[in-house]
Amino acid sequence: MADINIQGADGSFGAYLATPASGSGPGLLVIQEIFGVNQVMRDLCDNFAAQGYIAVCPDLFWRQQPGIELSDMTEAEWGRAFALYQGFDMDQGVADAGAALEQLRGSDGCSGKVGAVGYCLGGMLAYLVAARTKADASVGYYGVGMQDALGEAGNISAPHMMHLAELDKFCPPEAQSAIKDGLAANTSVTIHSYPNVDHAFARTGGEHFDAAAANEANTRTAEFFAQNLA
Repeated sequence: MADINIQGADGSFGAYLATPASGSGPGLLVIQEIFGVNQVMRDLCDNFAAQGYIAVCPDLFWRQQPGIELSDMTEAEWGRAFALYQGFDMDQGVADAGAALEQLRGSDGCSGKVGAVGYCLGGMLAYLVAARTKADASVGYYGVGMQDALGEAGNISAPHMMHLAELDKFCPPEAQSAIKDGLAANTSVTIHSYPNVDHAFARTGGEHFDAAAANEANTRTAEFFAQNLA
């Protein structure tokens, strides 16, 4: 486990790296929520490393406040997180994610296959990474805003999976319907809906954590990556 630097098109930025015990495996880009590269994201990387992936979580807020770590525990931290989200340039974020993905692909020990998985903000970015990069497979958890980017759906050719929370206040029913309709014709995309759960249902320790739904989604993700990144 280590902190590394990623070289982007217009500067370098930090990232957290977790490596499997074997020292080698497929690469997995882990894309942050709106709280930065915090303990939640590092734990996710460590868990994916335990599954055999070289996992990297880049600091996509580096242009605004490098190295910021927030939680979902206080109103002040929520406010700062939303301010960062509102000031975030999505296109630059996708470019940074793409740079991290390709650096990971060429890193020591990487098999050459690289996937992406994102949560919240990262769920939206995982969708755009699927559309704009050469990721071999990608997964988005409760992404926000995909309904406004359905024009890119036709660019997704590698396997992509979405996990949608039916009670997600940040992605309401009409948005979820639009996403499903807009992606229905793309056979590379699989969408799973989870009833009676809210946004961030898979964030361990979070307000809306639901163990059963999280386990189901995480099992699907593990099987999906095992099939597409092996």
